[in-house]
Amino acid sequence: MGKNGKNAESNDEKQDKTETHLKLVEREKEKKMVKKIVWSIVTILVTLLVIFGITSYQYVTSSLKPLDETSNEEIQIEVPSGSSSADISRILEKNKVIKSASVFRFYIKLNNETNFQAGYYLFSPSMTLEEIIQSLQEGGSPVAFDGTKILVQEGLTIEQVAESVEKSTNYKASDFIEKATDKKFLLKLKTTYPELLTSAIESKETKYVLEGYLFPATYDFSDDFSLETVIENMVKKTDEVMQKYYSTIEEKKMTVQQVITLASLIEREGNSYEDRTKIASVFYNRLEAEMPLQSDISVLYALNKHKEIVTYKDLETDSPYNLYQNKGYGPGPFNNPSEDAIKSTLNPEDTNYIYFLADTTTGKVYFSRTYAEHQELVEQYITP
Repeated sequence: MGKNGKNAESNDEKQDKTETHLKLVEREKEKKMVKKIVWSIVTILVTLLVIFGITSYQYVTSSLKPLDETSNEEIQIEVPSGSSSADISRILEKNKVIKSASVFRFYIKLNNETNFQAGYYLFSPSMTLEEIIQSLQEGGSPVAFDGTKILVQEGLTIEQVAESVEKSTNYKASDFIEKATDKKFLLKLKTTYPELLTSAIESKETKYVLEGYLFPATYDFSDDFSLETVIENMVKKTDEVMQKYYSTIEEKKMTVQQVITLASLIEREGNSYEDRTKIASVFYNRLEAEMPLQSDISVLYALNKHKEIVTYKDLETDSPYNLYQNKGYGPGPFNNPSEDAIKSTLNPEDTNYIYFLADTTTGKVYFSRTYAEHQELVEQYITP
């Protein structure tokens, strides 16, 4: 009986071991299954995150671009007084000027853009976020746009602005010039914008006191506008832009007239901001060395005509505006420059350049430190 009991115990032990082994095997299977499920879930989540990330990146990237680069549509929107950046973002998205209010708001915060002003604006889906922000900072119209639109392009002379007014309104170009040269009106403008116009009024031999002070922009007026209103709005816009630069001009011990004059040359001499800062450097280096600025733009203004090639005879033109014959800045601006040209003038690159020339076929500007270097470039890029 004892022997049989030992066998029975042995069989029980074997059975227990078998059951334990089966349980362990089952648990291993369960662990493997759980791992597979977990890895499947993780893989799905990672895939979804990647897809979400790519989709979000594409959405943000597209939202940073113009909504429709090919659009010619102009959309009038109103920014009510007291509107927050979030309010403005929603207004722009609602009116289909931008794609995403949230991306626009994030862009504003990221770049620390502030000082948005109330008013009525004309925006286009083809505008960049930077252009929209700049317009909002410069300020809108106090009244809705329901009348005439006048475009002042960058680099236009006052006579060309007058022609643009004639094309867009019932006023003649001569009427515009007459009002722009009216002494009582000019004194009124000086009283209103002394920081902007004092040096221009005091300058001698200027052909037009307001040359350079009619800021390039699109202006909208109601049907009952006057020429005085047109001109004052253009001057006001210039003053608004120049407000951020007055302290710098004072620090540089320059006058507004001198800055606008150089900017008007730089506007026509260079296209990119980088080239313009180098051209500004050339002009400052020449002024310091008491050399004439020798800009063809000044000769063409003196001749009052457009020419592709300036001849040696043209360089002898007897005019205070001819900066081949006269040293210094001349009487005043040669056109109405953009803010980019003004900014370039006040932020010249530090160089030793004395000469520059542009390849008329490519638009590329070449700079040199000596006359010999300059002549080599002329022979290479200009001489046929």
